[in-house]
Amino acid sequence: MSETFDNTIDWEGYWTESADVTADDANGSVYQAEVADAVFGFVAQRETPDRCADVGCGGGALAARLAEQYPETTVVGYDAAESVVERNSERVRVRGPDNVRFERVKLPDFDPDEPFDLVTCFFTLCYVADVERALTSLYDAVVPGGYLLFTYHNRLASSLFQDIAASPEDFLDESSAWSPNTFPERFQLVIDGENLLSYDRIENVLGVRPRSLWSTVDGVERYGAWRQNPLVYVPNPASDE
Repeated sequence: MSETFDNTIDWEGYWTESADVTADDANGSVYQAEVADAVFGFVAQRETPDRCADVGCGGGALAARLAEQYPETTVVGYDAAESVVERNSERVRVRGPDNVRFERVKLPDFDPDEPFDLVTCFFTLCYVADVERALTSLYDAVVPGGYLLFTYHNRLASSLFQDIAASPEDFLDESSAWSPNTFPERFQLVIDGENLLSYDRIENVLGVRPRSLWSTVDGVERYGAWRQNPLVYVPNPASDE
C-alpha cells in the first residue's frame, strides 16, 4: 500500500509472517468462494472482456479462474506484496493458464499501461486510508463501456467491528478468519469510520451511482456479510446500461 497514507496492513509482512494467513488464504480459495460465482454470473450477461484486472488479488484464484474461463482474455492480478506476486507467477508458470500474469501495485495508486474492460477489487479497500483516491484510480482504469466491481465496508460494518474490537474474544474463536489479537489494529480504519463508503459517497467520487451486483445475477448465494460489506458494480458512463 502507499507510503503516503496510514494504511492498516503491511501486506508483505502479512503474507510472510502473520498468523492470520491460512493455507486457504495462500491458495486463494476463501477469496474465490466469496465472490467468484457472482462475478462469473455478471460477466456471463455481457460481452466477454478483452482485458481484466483483479486488484488486491491475494492468492490469485479469481484471476486464474477468469483466465481459464476466458482463454482469449488477458488477465492481470495485482497485489501489494512482492512475495504474493512471485508465488502466483510461479504457480501459473508451472500450471498455467498462460493468459494471466501478476504484477505489484500499492493502492491507492493504480495506473496501468492499458485500461481494462473489467476491474475488480474485493476485500481490499477497507485497508486503504485514502479510499477515495483508490476508488478513482481503479475507475480510471476502466475503458468506456466497461465495469468496476468491488466490495466496501459501510456504517453497519463499522458498528459491528467496534463491538468486536471492544471484546474480540467474545466474537472470534479458532474457526474465525481473524485473530482476536490483531483484529483491532487490522480494521482500525473501519472501526474509526475513516474510510467507509456508501452509495452516495461513491457517486460523489465517481459521478456514477453504484449498483448492487446481487440485483443483476440470479441463483447466486450472497455471502453472510453482504449488508455490511456490499458487492457493487459501477458502469463506465459510456456503458449502454
